[in-house]
Amino acid sequence: MWLLLAGVVLLVCAADATPVGGRPVPDFGKMYHVKGLLSLPYAEIKEPFEAWYDLKGNRSRIDYYHGTVCTFFIGNDLDYGATYKITPVTTETEFNTMKCFQLNGTKKDPILPQSALPDLQGFEFEKMEYYAGNLCEVWKNVTQVGHKKNTYRLWVTRPEGNDSPATPHHYEMMGFNTLLGSHYDKYLIDYSDFSPQIDSDIFKLPGGLTCGDFPGPGLEHHLLANPIQDLVHTSPVGHAHRLFGHFKEKYERQYENEKEHEEREHNFVHNIRYVHSMNRAGLSFSLSVNHLADRSQEELAMMRGLKRTHVHRKAQPFPSEVRSIATPDSIDWRLYGAVTPVKDQAVCGSCWSFASTGTLEGALFLKTGQLTSLSQQMLVDCTWGFGNNGCDGGEEWRAFEWIMKHGGISTAESYGGYMGMNGLCHYNKSSMVAKLSGYTNVTSGDTVALKAAIFKFGPAAVSIDAAHRSFAFYSNGVYYEPACKNGTDDLDHAVLAVGYGIMDNEPYWLVKNSWSTYWGNDGYILMSMKDNNCGVATDATYVTLA
Repeated sequence: MWLLLAGVVLLVCAADATPVGGRPVPDFGKMYHVKGLLSLPYAEIKEPFEAWYDLKGNRSRIDYYHGTVCTFFIGNDLDYGATYKITPVTTETEFNTMKCFQLNGTKKDPILPQSALPDLQGFEFEKMEYYAGNLCEVWKNVTQVGHKKNTYRLWVTRPEGNDSPATPHHYEMMGFNTLLGSHYDKYLIDYSDFSPQIDSDIFKLPGGLTCGDFPGPGLEHHLLANPIQDLVHTSPVGHAHRLFGHFKEKYERQYENEKEHEEREHNFVHNIRYVHSMNRAGLSFSLSVNHLADRSQEELAMMRGLKRTHVHRKAQPFPSEVRSIATPDSIDWRLYGAVTPVKDQAVCGSCWSFASTGTLEGALFLKTGQLTSLSQQMLVDCTWGFGNNGCDGGEEWRAFEWIMKHGGISTAESYGGYMGMNGLCHYNKSSMVAKLSGYTNVTSGDTVALKAAIFKFGPAAVSIDAAHRSFAFYSNGVYYEPACKNGTDDLDHAVLAVGYGIMDNEPYWLVKNSWSTYWGNDGYILMSMKDNNCGVATDATYVTLA
């Protein structure tokens, strides 16, 4: 039904406009071309787009990120029209391969041309105001459903005394939630280069592509096929909001009260908008909506529990002779049985304990040929005296110092299961394994040295800058985040480097996270080696068993 409502936007405007307060409702004509910049402050998005609209021809096209992703709405195709999306796809086996996805209309929901301009039904003239140097009419619409009050405004200019179409300049939505007492949504669109002329060839699909079905659940198809639709209609409930129900069912979410439900839905909507927008940007990696999609940025920060200090460590220096050893182009210690299954640290800043046990498990495997799961909970509970703070953060080297003093670490089986919270320290020295003689810091920033260390000594504990929404929703491909930092003080999350390799000429580190198999590619991420992005090689450590 939303496709139908959005598609008739300009049917309303193109008809004889009904005057409101003595002024006719702006009419943008039956055909136009326009460029725009979509800003979603809460989702940290600024996304350029370009649109072509042809009501008479029953078709439209909207491109995103300068043509990286192209969407076509052809109402005359098949029985009820079809939507096509041309997009780059990156997986573990292909890199930015252009593919076509198709969504066919139905009798109930035929495909109609999608406008990049809002439906002005219900809008009223508010005032005259300058915007970007232009004296504009400001048109306003206010809707309220439940606790959500949405205010929409559109700034337009139009020639006096002739029949030329109005020109859009700016569109703004502000959503206020009376239950939360705060703004829950905001988005802005700046329009430019508006013209009533278009070239009909613009609606021809690129040749050589076979179009397949959209991936993901059925409701998500509409968001993928028609991203702008939820932002130009004036309903408080769009496809992103409806997908929240699917998310709750998939991950078995139950919230304490209505207020928490509203907050979680707020987080989800902005996270899913971010994920879909980034996937339209043609990056070297893809994002997906995962189990973290209802978390706030503050909650995600709690999971990055690396506590950085400048205390002198007793680590051994990296041996120069190891750096010069011949290393293969790639290695994956999972294939040799040196890596335990991915675990979930839950809402506990204990990432450092998982990185610590990960490198210990690898070293123990290389020594004994047996893979043994070691206890993160023991490190959370017992290493406070060495400066770690349990679920409130810690550092791997402090865990190693504790293990060296106490003669080893318990297995996960003998100590008891991981709880995702601080617990009472307990252990039996007779059941301790993995006695340490020392630990070594790999030369900071030295990619060659880290590759040699992983090849010779097994998985290494590494620290990274993970304070980016793109990391939280990584799915596949080689992750490169331009905003990532690599200084020692910028690193806020501990993970395990279990290998390295090259994908489509992009060297990467194979990194194991501790956010469950729902995150990333079954719990793993390929992190770019370029410019030591996110600091993988800044602070790496491996252990030596006694």
